[in-house]
Order: sequence, then C-alpha cells, then structure tokens
Amino acid sequence: MRDNGYDISDYYNVDPRYGTLGDFAEFTHACRQRGLRVMIDLVVNHTSDQHAWFQSARRDPESQYRAWYVWSKKKPANAADGIVFPGVQKSTWTYDKEAALWYFHRFYDFQPDLNTANPHVQAELLKIMGFWIQLGVSGFRMDAVPFVIATKGPQVRQPVEQYDMLRTFREFLQWRKGDAIILAEANVLPDTDMQYFGDEGERLQMMFNFQVNQATFYTMASADTAPLRKALRVTKQRPATAQWGVFLRNHDELDLGRLTPEQRETVFAAFGPAPDMQLYERGIRRRLAPMLDGDRRRLELAYSVMLTSPGTPVFRYGDEIGMGDDLRLPERECARTPMQWSTEPHGGFTKHPKPVARVISGGPYGFERVNVASQRRDPDSLLNWMERLIRMRREVPEISWGDFSILRILRKDVLGLRYDWRNNSVVCLHNFSAAACTVSFKTGTGDPGDARLVNLLSDEHSQADATGRHTVVLEPYGYRWYRVGGLDYLLKRSEV
Repeated sequence: MRDNGYDISDYYNVDPRYGTLGDFAEFTHACRQRGLRVMIDLVVNHTSDQHAWFQSARRDPESQYRAWYVWSKKKPANAADGIVFPGVQKSTWTYDKEAALWYFHRFYDFQPDLNTANPHVQAELLKIMGFWIQLGVSGFRMDAVPFVIATKGPQVRQPVEQYDMLRTFREFLQWRKGDAIILAEANVLPDTDMQYFGDEGERLQMMFNFQVNQATFYTMASADTAPLRKALRVTKQRPATAQWGVFLRNHDELDLGRLTPEQRETVFAAFGPAPDMQLYERGIRRRLAPMLDGDRRRLELAYSVMLTSPGTPVFRYGDEIGMGDDLRLPERECARTPMQWSTEPHGGFTKHPKPVARVISGGPYGFERVNVASQRRDPDSLLNWMERLIRMRREVPEISWGDFSILRILRKDVLGLRYDWRNNSVVCLHNFSAAACTVSFKTGTGDPGDARLVNLLSDEHSQADATGRHTVVLEPYGYRWYRVGGLDYLLKRSEV
C-alpha cells in the first residue's frame, strides 16, 4: 500500500490488516445505532499499477481492460504539463515495458489514470458506489473530481470537463439511497462552481470550499479580511439543495495555489517559514496547532471562523485536541500520524509492538501531553471547548440554512457576518488582529425590535444606541456570536 492507500488495488474489499468486509458491515451498523453516518473516500481517478485491471491491460492488447486506461504509442509532447506534485513528480506519462506503451497518470507513476470517459469504466464506478452503499455507507468524499470528469489522452491539449458524469453519479446514489451524498474535492475557480453543483442542484450535493479556506489562512496571517470577504461573496451562489463544506485542514497539504504569489509568501512566512514545512511549491504540510504555535486564542479564533462560515463544518481528526505533526516524515505523511487517544503505549492507537505508523511522542505535541483521555477530564481543554462550540453551532440553524450578509465595519482586521433565516438573525464577529479593538456597526436588519444582541457564548450582551449602532470591544483574536433580538427567537420564527 502506497500513498496511504490511495493506490487502490481492490475496490471491493478491505485491507486484511484492518479486518474483513464483515467487520466493516458491523462497523456501519454500530454507527447507525449511535446516530452516526459513515462516508468513505471514493478514489476513482486512478488505480494502483498493481490492480488486476491494469495488470491485465498491460499484458494483453486484447484485454477488455486495455481501454480502461489511457495509453500512447509515443511520449506526448506535453508530458511535463499538469504535474500535481512539483519537485516529486517529473512527468504525467510513464513508459511500460510490458505493454510497450506510455500510460497517463495525473498523480504518481504507480497510479495509472482510469479512462473515465469509457462507458464501461463509468458503469464500474456506479457498481463500486452501489456496493459500499449496500454495506451501510451514507456517502462518499470523491477524490480529485475535476480530474475524474476531465477528458484524457495524448491528443488532449486542454481537458474538457464532462459535467454530465456528476449528474449520473447523483441520480444513481439517490436511486439506491435517497439521502446519500457526494462531498467533492474540487479546487476550482468560482465561475465554474455552478457547473459542479448544477443550476438546479442536480449534480453534486456538496463541495469543499477551497476559496474560503485559502483566504481564511491569508487573513489569519495578515489580519486583512478583504480577500476573505471577496471569497465569501464569489462563492455565495449555490443551489438551495447544495452546500459548501468548510474546513481548515485536511489530510493533504494546505493548498495555497489560488492566492497571489505575494499572498502565498505572506502565509508561508507566518505559518511555514522553513523549507521542510512547505510542499509542492504551493502548500504547507503542517497541522493547524503547530502552524499557530499552539496559541489557544488563535486556535479558538480559527475554529470559530470555520463554524460560522457559510456551509457545513468539516473537522480533521486530531484537530479537536490540537495534535501536531512529524516533519521528519516525507511529504504529506507528516500530518497523517495516528490518533492520540491516551497516555498508553502508542497513544492508545494500537497494541502492536512495531506499528507501521508511529504516534508523535515527546515534545509539546507528543501523545503524553496531547491526548483525548486527558482533555476529556479537563473542563478547560480544547476538546471540551470544541464540544461546547459545536453544540452551540447546532443551535444556530441560521448559519446552516440562512443567507448571509457582510456587515459594514470600518476595520480591515475585523470580519462581521449576519445570517438571516425565517425571521431570525445572528451576528458573528471575528478580530484577526493581535491587538484589542473597538468596533462600531449596525446589524442592518431594519427591525426596531432588534436593538439588542444576546451573546450566545458569554454574558456580555450589546444594546444599540439611539442611532441603532452597536459598539463592541474585541480582545486580541476575539470572537462573538450574537443572536439578534433575544432568546425568544423560536416564537418569532416563521414557517417559511
């Protein structure tokens, strides 16, 4: 298994080191009993070069699987174009001696791309989804969606996205399981967002919002909210049946490719100044806590921003306790270390004497200091703070279902958002500066009865002055969640 399992050698089984299909079925059943739903990665842009399909394709020109991959008799002139991993990957085409042909691989050379334009390949992808749906999963995080739907081949100079494939995936899932979803990894420009969602919401149900993610990190590095405000505006449009997935870190590098070179250097200087902290000339390979020097104020600010951004929050395992990274490990593996459950050997993750992946040990982020068991016993821990904030987020449906407006605040280091839904409103403020500040603003609801802002996280409320303007003092990296008008909001909520 290479690339942490992203070199798929069998779509219909479980790695025997982890268990069996029976174990997986028991797992999804136990999750349902606890009110949990399971989503799994769907990696169908490519397979492993050890997959039976590829082995058959390379050995036999008459194999049905030969057309399932992308081949060329000669090395294409553009073989160096579109490299995903600069500095690690040198080409997107590799010569196979047994086939006597070149094969296309958008990622590593041991991950040959599937010819997803082939109807037989598309039919197989539906079978794969259907198989895991039957075993109890509720959806998929689809990896590298723009590459999955792009045309491929030696003659392709400018790939064309086959958006109708997304509708096919959506229809199949809804037919098999009505509430199953696809959460797409699609780091695309805002002017193509609706192509992925579909004008009527008939394609993808969810996408990760990479624009807001990258702008958030720039804002945290510079205390300049202008790019974040712009990212929120340009990604505001979406179908009513679709939603953004908002996140801070994931299992890849922090991709900063959508920022300007100057903005990217600002983020590098703040969060990944050393060369071994950077990756692929565009990203940072660190976890959030060490990026922010373990500063609890900044960690709380970051998660408050994520939880109050438009969309569904997506957490990375371990971030809820402030796990660190191991920069001695290559590429993205440094942030994929085992979960730190307790102070038991190997962080309670395994009892094997020689684990494949070693837990972080020693130092400020070692499992001896940072683990779930210890933080559950500490009422002031990051974990317990996170649980309280998540509970509050679930009590504020305006963020999930409502429309947002950016408040007019005459400070570039403070972001103010107002959410409106069914005759109710909430206001969220965030100070990205290391200095305390005073902000003055109007909520803009236009309702005289909304002069009071009730703080949802503390007893510090706000009353508007005679002009309808609120004045709030924000501490360094401070944040506020306010309900507009009071806690009798349920009585005011309309039916539509």
